Amino acid sequence: MHIPDGYLGPLTYGTMYAAALPFWAAASWKLNRTLKAKQAPFLAIGAAFSFVIMMFNIPIIGGTTGHATGATLIAILIGPWAALIAVSVALIIQAILFGDGGITAIGANCFNMAVAGVFVGYAMYRMIAGDAAVTSRRRWIAAAVAAYVSLNVSALITAVQLGLQPILERAPDGQPLYSPFPLSIAVPTMALEHLLLFGFVEAAVTALVIKYFQKNDPEMLS
Repeated sequence: MHIPDGYLGPLTYGTMYAAALPFWAAASWKLNRTLKAKQAPFLAIGAAFSFVIMMFNIPIIGGTTGHATGATLIAILIGPWAALIAVSVALIIQAILFGDGGITAIGANCFNMAVAGVFVGYAMYRMIAGDAAVTSRRRWIAAAVAAYVSLNVSALITAVQLGLQPILERAPDGQPLYSPFPLSIAVPTMALEHLLLFGFVEAAVTALVIKYFQKNDPEMLS
């Protein structure tokens, strides 16, 4: 889901920077007030985990990639606001140092995965898990379902952003200036890849890690 430079026009990437900025500001404010020194390593580990899992990506037609993100898992373990920062840091480092995702598209990529992915996944997890015991089977099932839904929501938003470019940004002769693939191509391509493959990878990784913590350190899921 890493959108590279040259696939989003200024109208779209400017809007997405503006959309992501309030979430970054709110997350920074909340963490400055609530994050304890002993919790800081978990934030760093969350960013490192997201960075590593997102490096295993597969190119998809339409100018982006498919991969897991770890967003829901990190949100479950350290909270959604900390997860937002962790995933954003991973995405920014990938864009600046490794060229994985564009500089102009940082706002869009962070909104798609670190904002939408984190909060959709966390809300879905809390809704399904309810008041179930930390060690119950319902917890890891909830985590798997939430991770699957979260990743597909992120992929759908990415596809819509790409698919809108031929409508929003056109040359005088009608040729697309940025991503050339319309919604009719971008959305099915992204949706199928994530519904049939990457979503299950995300769900499996999330469920396995949650089951590990249930057995070895259930306090992490409190």
